[in-house]
Amino acid sequence: MLFATLSFSGMHSTIKHVSADMHPFEIVFFRNFFGLVALFPFFLRHGLAPLKTSRLGLHFGRVALNIGSMIAFFYAISITPLAEAIALSFAAPIFATLLAIFFFRETVGIARWIAIFLGFFGTIVILRPGFEAITLGPILALLSALTWGSAVIIIKNLSKTDSTVTITAYMVLFMTPLSLIPALFVWEWPSWEQLAWLALIGSFGTAGHLTMNLAIKLAPTNVVMPIDFVRLIWVAIIGYFIFAEIPDIFVWIGGAMIFASGLWIAQAENRHRKQKAQ
Repeated sequence: MLFATLSFSGMHSTIKHVSADMHPFEIVFFRNFFGLVALFPFFLRHGLAPLKTSRLGLHFGRVALNIGSMIAFFYAISITPLAEAIALSFAAPIFATLLAIFFFRETVGIARWIAIFLGFFGTIVILRPGFEAITLGPILALLSALTWGSAVIIIKNLSKTDSTVTITAYMVLFMTPLSLIPALFVWEWPSWEQLAWLALIGSFGTAGHLTMNLAIKLAPTNVVMPIDFVRLIWVAIIGYFIFAEIPDIFVWIGGAMIFASGLWIAQAENRHRKQKAQ
C-alpha cells in the first residue's frame, strides 16, 4: 500500500506539471491509453483470460463513474494546490457510506454517523465558507470524491467474484475509448516530451491501482487504510519543492479530520463484517 501511495502521488504531481500546457481532458485520455499500454505485457502472457467475467454491465457502470471522477479530479489538480485537492479527496469513503445508507439501505450505527459528521466538518475546515471564497477547484475535488465513492461500492461488489487484474483491465479497456470523446473537443497533438510525461502518468496510475487493489485483497482494511494518509505527506513535499505550494494549517487539520473519518468508517465496516461472519 505504501508503494501505491507513492505511485498515486507521483501521478498527481506529474498531472499538475503537464496541465500547465495541456487540457485536463486530454491528460485523462492519455493516462488511460498509456495505462492500457502498460498492461500489454500481461495480456501477451495470459491472453484474454483476465477478461473473463459474468458482470460486464457492472464493470461498465464502474467505468462511467471512474471517468467522471477522473475528469473532475484532474481538472481540480490543474487549478488547486496539490495538498488541498488530495485532502478533499479523502472524503470518498464518507460519500460511499452515505450512498450505501440511502441506496442500499445499509444499517449504520452511531459510531459511523459520528465519523460521517467528523468528515464533513473537516471539509468545512478546509473550505472555510464565509471566510474564504469557494472556488471551482475544491468543488471539483469533492465531486470527484463523490463519484469515486460510488465506484468504490461497485469495486467491493466486483471483488467478490473478479480478480484485481480483471477489475483493473476492464477499467483501462473501457476508459480509454470513452475518455477520448471529451478529449477530441480540446485536442492538440502533444510534443515528444509531453508524451514521455503522459506515459509516466499512465504507468504511475496502473501501478497504483494494481498495488492498491492487491493490498485491499491481502490485508485487513484497518491495516491498509491508515497508510493512505501518507499521500498527503508525499504531495505536500512535492508541492513545496516543485510547485512552491505551502499548505496552510487548515488543510492539515481538515485533511486529518476527513482521513480519520474515513479510517473510522473502514474499521467499523471491518468489525461489522467479522460479526456477520461469526
